[in-house]
Amino acid sequence: MKGEIRVRILRDGLGESSRFSACHPMVNFIFYVFVIGITMFSMSPAFLAATLCFSWAYSVLLKGTAGIKSNLLFTIPLFLIMAVVNTLFTHNGKTVLFYINGLRITLEAFCYGLAAAAMLSAIVIWFMSFNLVMSADKLIYLFGKAAPVLGLTLSMVFRFIPLLKARYHEISMGQRCMGRHLTGGFMAKLRQTCKEISILISWSLEASIETSDSMEARGYGLPGRTSFHLFKLSRTDKLLLGVILITGGVTTLGCALGKTSIYFYPTIMLPVWDPLMVLTLLSFCALAALPLILDLMGERKWQ
Repeated sequence: MKGEIRVRILRDGLGESSRFSACHPMVNFIFYVFVIGITMFSMSPAFLAATLCFSWAYSVLLKGTAGIKSNLLFTIPLFLIMAVVNTLFTHNGKTVLFYINGLRITLEAFCYGLAAAAMLSAIVIWFMSFNLVMSADKLIYLFGKAAPVLGLTLSMVFRFIPLLKARYHEISMGQRCMGRHLTGGFMAKLRQTCKEISILISWSLEASIETSDSMEARGYGLPGRTSFHLFKLSRTDKLLLGVILITGGVTTLGCALGKTSIYFYPTIMLPVWDPLMVLTLLSFCALAALPLILDLMGERKWQ
């Protein structure tokens, strides 16, 4: 029985049954603010490796084998493109590897491209898990009172993208059932694709009118309108929030002191491994691993 459960988790992922996803919206949101913000300002190999590994692991835990496929589809091309483009168009650095038509190809430019690709990959993967963990109800709960328009806009945007993909797939399958395949020459395929996109746009516009009527019927925009939610900050949520604030605060302090960045030009200069550097890295690892540990402990307890 336990083996079957493990196989199912590896194949399908936890999805919305994630224990971290069941936490209070404030816990989820503050975690992603810290981990994505710190990743954006980290170019040190140790921090890039940590954020990339933990983002990958949590993405696979949430989405299963589908997470591996989707991550590989953009991670590998991104690494190749960033490494090649930055190496060809940036000629700074002292360590010359070789020349192409008189242009210097340097080790520093190549390493900077790899580091930038790792940072962007980790940010995108963290945002993918953010999209699964932060539902529309959570966003409206967080921003509904302070910025109701922003909260509604964010929730609709995060819902709109997968909805468009599902509708386009439904349209494409309907066209295939009618015998209108993407066959023939380039112009025939282009005309068929444009027709499907036109149907998708018309369907989306009709759905937007229905959404507007539904919002008006429910009293959206009226003064004094109240909202209902089931979110309550429990003792466990307070404990997790404290851990996130402590580890995120220590890592942010180290980031502000330059412990998460390196110099690539004119030569690669790695940061000095002092006690503050080690503490910053350990704090970031504890922060990034928090949802992974929480979900794995929850699954083990449930089994």
